[in-house]
Amino acid sequence: MFNELNNYIEKLDTAPLSETRKAVLKPLIAYLKNKTAEKQFILLNFICTHNSRRSHLAQVWAQTMAAYFNINNIKCYSGGTEATALFPMVVITLENVGFKIRKETEGYNPVYKISYSETVPPILGFSKKYDDDANPKSGFAAVMTCSQADAGCPFVAGSEKRISIVYEDPKVSDGTPQQQQIYKERNGQIATEMKYVFSKISL
Repeated sequence: MFNELNNYIEKLDTAPLSETRKAVLKPLIAYLKNKTAEKQFILLNFICTHNSRRSHLAQVWAQTMAAYFNINNIKCYSGGTEATALFPMVVITLENVGFKIRKETEGYNPVYKISYSETVPPILGFSKKYDDDANPKSGFAAVMTCSQADAGCPFVAGSEKRISIVYEDPKVSDGTPQQQQIYKERNGQIATEMKYVFSKISL
């Protein structure tokens, strides 16, 4: 793992997490523990309405924290109820904490290669529907990261488990002087919570 990113993760403090948030995260921890105990491969699909901000952050941090804790039987994905584009501020925010990101294609919905290590294939970041061909079709947990998608998508075809972990949308800060700070805070929250989740999984 890149040194800057590893240092960022080490400094994340999970101790202040509230009991309310721990309760929200508990079903995901239970799912991961059960899969690990049964020695089954884990597929997580993080779903939000536009697959542009929160679902990507959750996907990237879940995959990264799994690697940080040496949990290798997992692949993380993301999708939306509709496809838009990965919002550029998400890319900037991830780069600021140590990810190496390369833009592979141009256009309305570009593809980014998001790397947390030189020795592991990068995460592909681009907006897509949750049932896109790039995502698993069965045997996965659908992790709903926004209330709109959670309410508007009551059935996720192929999922074996549905888990709601809702985050506030940093989009509310777009175009304001607080934008960079709000994205930094949301990124930090998601990173910290994924660190807490994966710290509870024993191989």
